[in-house]
Amino acid sequence: MDLSTMDRGQLTLLGSAGCVMLTMHFTVQLLSQHLFYWKNPKEQKAIIIIILMAPLYAIDSFVGLLDIQGSKAVFMLLDSIKECYEALVIAKFLALMYSYLNISISKNIVPDEIKGREIHHSFPMTLFQPHTVRLNHQTLKLLKYWTRQFVVIRPVFSVLMITLQVLGVFPSWLSWTFTIILNVSVSLALYSLVVFYHVFAKELEPHKPLAKFMCIKGIVFFCFWQGVVLEILAAIGIIRSHHFWLDVEHIEEAIQNVLVCLEMVVFSVLQQYAYHVAPYSGDVETKMRLNKKE
Repeated sequence: MDLSTMDRGQLTLLGSAGCVMLTMHFTVQLLSQHLFYWKNPKEQKAIIIIILMAPLYAIDSFVGLLDIQGSKAVFMLLDSIKECYEALVIAKFLALMYSYLNISISKNIVPDEIKGREIHHSFPMTLFQPHTVRLNHQTLKLLKYWTRQFVVIRPVFSVLMITLQVLGVFPSWLSWTFTIILNVSVSLALYSLVVFYHVFAKELEPHKPLAKFMCIKGIVFFCFWQGVVLEILAAIGIIRSHHFWLDVEHIEEAIQNVLVCLEMVVFSVLQQYAYHVAPYSGDVETKMRLNKKE
């Protein structure tokens, strides 16, 4: 393979493919470790779903690069796949935190030592909820519903948006309406996770919940805000098209996909720390026993 004979587009595709392969390598490595030390299916199933987020985003973005001249419906489908999986990951993350604390909503199990704790809501949630509420089974169920609603709303809206786009009846006002509703929905889901973390920060500390959450939030944060920045750069003319067969919107989408492919390598490496297999391999228990003896 002679790199000197390749044009810029081919080199970009090659580099992005390399990033996807690296992301797959680190993810499969961590995945195989969890499967080898399969000791807690409830927790490790959630972990597997979460760590698969990085390779799914990378592959999805690489497919978008292969079809750089795709229609709006194609790009919307690719974005919807990522966002629907994001909804599933957020729900699984909360389920993982519940498992760490031995909470079961379906079986009505809430440990006595965590009942009665205060949850302090902030604005604008105080418009709908008291500023201070006591933790009980109903409160935990409400936090779960706030997370799960995004899992339902995101796929339904994705199907509606793609269908309307294909039919050619997707005006800008409707697009903005869908965007606002989806942003409110994901904000509510993330808010419930933050509230849960603040209430149980001490108990969750051994499980590195902040690192775990940042691996999820970081992927969502970068994908969303760099998309906003690229749209601004395109609007003010910094990103331009120099090809008659490729408009600015397609170039903007291609840059976003390349950045995602690069970033997923970083997040797949960070997941090695945040979702390490040590708690299930016996290493952690051994260290704790040694510390007690000392």
